Parts: sequence; structure tokens; C-alpha cells
Amino acid sequence: MGHREDLLEGAKRCLLEKGFARTTARDIVRESGANLASIGYHYGSKDALLAQAYVALAEGVSDAWGEPGELPGANGSLERIRAVVAGVTESLGRPGSLWHLSMELIVMGDKMPALREQMSAAQREAGRGFIGMVMGEEPPADDPSVDTLGKFFSVLVIGLVAQHTFDPGFSPSAEELTEGLRQLMEAAR
Repeated sequence: MGHREDLLEGAKRCLLEKGFARTTARDIVRESGANLASIGYHYGSKDALLAQAYVALAEGVSDAWGEPGELPGANGSLERIRAVVAGVTESLGRPGSLWHLSMELIVMGDKMPALREQMSAAQREAGRGFIGMVMGEEPPADDPSVDTLGKFFSVLVIGLVAQHTFDPGFSPSAEELTEGLRQLMEAAR
């Protein structure tokens, strides 16, 4: 690997271990084996590097659950939604959870406009990814469902993560959440 890739890998490890605010440029250099000046050369700033590292980590989060065709249930079914939500809830208790890091970045967004801009751009891709997991196929980037269904899934997951972060004992299980969705859909008929 070159310095650029080494820095990205080192930044990913630092994010999961220390979080965004506590990771220093020196931590990344120590973890990656690169030199301090290479952060600015390749990424512009430590914060830009950490934002890219977060996006790279987020892109790989669904890999742990397998391909959409490997998830249980028919495309778009409550069983499929339950499997995706279970993947999120199971990973919440692990050390270095990407989801807890997400909460940190949400809170920091208003204090760091460049970070907020980069994370906002990644939101559409996250929505597309959730659609792909639940519906079995990612829509094209310009598909209107990305701005409706993708946002719905993103809000559902972010809300779940926020509730778990605030009070894990009250946070719904995958079964409770999908049962609530079932009841809501039944009442909406």
C-alpha cells in the first residue's frame, strides 16, 4: 500500500478505537506508519481524512450481513427489515461500534461545516444501501425512492442508534421494531 491507503487504514482503526474528536494526526501517523506531512498532501487535513475513513467504514457495514440475496425473507418483507435491524442492534453492543461513532459525528456536524458537507453527501449513499439490503437491489442514484424510502430507512436506523446510545434498556429489539411497523402498516390500511 502507498501512504494514501496506509493513512486511510490507520485513520479507520483510530476512529473505531478513539472516536473522531479524540483522534489526533499523530495517532493516525503512529497507526499508519506514514509521516505527518502526508496527511495534508493526500487529504488536505486530518478532519478530511477522518471523514473519508468514516465513509469507508460505513460503506463496509452491510458486508457483515452478507449480500441482500443472502438475507432471510422476501425483498421488502418485514422479515427482511427485521434481519437488517437485527444486524444493526447486534453490532451496537460491540466495542468500536460504527454506530456510536455516527452519533459523535452527528453531534459534531454543526461545529464543523466541512465535515457536515461531506457527511451529508454520504447520506444519499447510505439510503441507497439500506434500500438495497431491504428491497434486494440498490436503485440508481437519481431514483426518487432514494429521497423517500432511503431517507425513511436512514431515519429508522439513526433513531434506533440514538435510542440505544441514550438508553440501551429501552431500545427496541429487531422483533419489537418490526412488530411496531407491522401494526402501523395494518392500521394504515
